[in-house]
Amino acid sequence: MSPIALAIVGVGKIARDQHLPAIAANPDFRLVAAASRSASVEGVRNFTAAGEMLDAMPEIEAVALCMPPQARHTIAADALSRGKHVMLEKPPGATLSEVEHLAGLAAANGASLQATWHSRYAPAVEPARQWLKERRIRSVAVSWKEDVRHWHPGQDWIWEPGGLGVFDPGINALSIVTRILPFPVWLTSAELSFPENRAAPIAADLAFAGPHGEAVEAAFDWRQTGPQTWDIGVETDAGRLVLSSGGARLAIDGEMRSEAAEAEYPGLYVRFAELIHRRESDVDLSPLRHVADAFMLGRRLQVEAFFDDPAAGSAGPR
Repeated sequence: MSPIALAIVGVGKIARDQHLPAIAANPDFRLVAAASRSASVEGVRNFTAAGEMLDAMPEIEAVALCMPPQARHTIAADALSRGKHVMLEKPPGATLSEVEHLAGLAAANGASLQATWHSRYAPAVEPARQWLKERRIRSVAVSWKEDVRHWHPGQDWIWEPGGLGVFDPGINALSIVTRILPFPVWLTSAELSFPENRAAPIAADLAFAGPHGEAVEAAFDWRQTGPQTWDIGVETDAGRLVLSSGGARLAIDGEMRSEAAEAEYPGLYVRFAELIHRRESDVDLSPLRHVADAFMLGRRLQVEAFFDDPAAGSAGPR
């Protein structure tokens, strides 16, 4: 079977750091083109617009969309309408409704649509899910705290409506929680901290409930300095499970059970190839739905202004 002719749209940090290496290592795909307003990829045809690329290269079979979510729907809809398979970088869209529209287009045109949640492919996530299947879960505590200046320097889109702010990393935690828990949860309260000069939150505290009184709490913060924190702790009737390092490490009652190198994006492309070969889609919107619920139910708090360069304003985050 010939490799799938793939194009990438959006050639920024996530594309260069994760998507391009994963594509190069996967024999099921052959990168043939890229579209970006300001960057290019060596060795393939480059375009400044996705529509122009698809017009010029009808042989393209699949498209990976790596631009910010606010601009993704129009390009994805165009590709799906042409019968192209589409991978959506997380979060899959700026709204739930637009992603549901894309799922309908994929079904109508015989194309595969993958809404990716890369953190679900962290090596310890599936072992954690299997261990929790047979346990009675009492509570879950999530601490997802990192330094936005390190991970998103100068990226203004994340602070605009649809950019999600601290939920850009926080949704990774939610994607893991919704994968490993054997029951659904729903939001009961939230506090969202908005810098006075930004339209998206820099921190969030969330509380969820499960069907049998299970309590799930999550604390997201983009003001962390020093060591970064990506931990999920689960109290059960058989001990305490801890997923740390973003899902790379699993411990039960302090005993390390699983630890491996990151392989999230290679896993995404293995899954994308499977979906294409089966003509299926994978569009789980539960992490994005929890974020939407937080914006709907959350109490908004105003905090001090945030500047990428603290010297540019009166104060940076504390």
